[in-house]
Amino acid sequence: MPKYAVLVIDMLEEFVRGRLRAENAEKIVKPIKRLIDFAHETGIPVIHAVDQHYPDVDFEFRLWGAHAVRGAAESKIVEELAPSEKDFVVPKRRYDAFMFTDLDMLLRELGVTTLIVTGIHTHICVQQTVLGAFYRGYSVIVPLECVAAFNDTWHKIGLDYMKNYANATLMNLDELLEKLSREVHTKQ
Repeated sequence: MPKYAVLVIDMLEEFVRGRLRAENAEKIVKPIKRLIDFAHETGIPVIHAVDQHYPDVDFEFRLWGAHAVRGAAESKIVEELAPSEKDFVVPKRRYDAFMFTDLDMLLRELGVTTLIVTGIHTHICVQQTVLGAFYRGYSVIVPLECVAAFNDTWHKIGLDYMKNYANATLMNLDELLEKLSREVHTKQ
């Protein structure tokens, strides 16, 4: 039976309401909150992977300009999704939340085999993290209502890529919660 974790990527002020916001960012906050609440109720670990860049030295600034600078208001997780004291927060400086972080070690210590990946941007950080998970042998589920990109075109490109090149399972949130509920009841 799979062991799940919910991974929430970059749901920061910068990407939800700031300069680099996704077109549909506000629309995914409530579905992600619903998934997090379910995870808390059922004991599924919740991990926030968050951009946290050093001021003035980060390579990504060459492309995007300064963003999500450590300690700045725009680098904070949106209030609606603020981590609980039991949640994990993994800072990252690249698109892929596995790159140069302890995410893989944390997942292995938790015994996770399947990641439920949510967040922003479907075609950048979400896609690269899903690819990183694939390379490391994790199964991945992407709930469709829980990811967003700069626009619908890039969103679709990201989803197609994850499905076709990282074997990610794309599913509706209701379908996912029903599946997880059945599995939780089967374990008891």
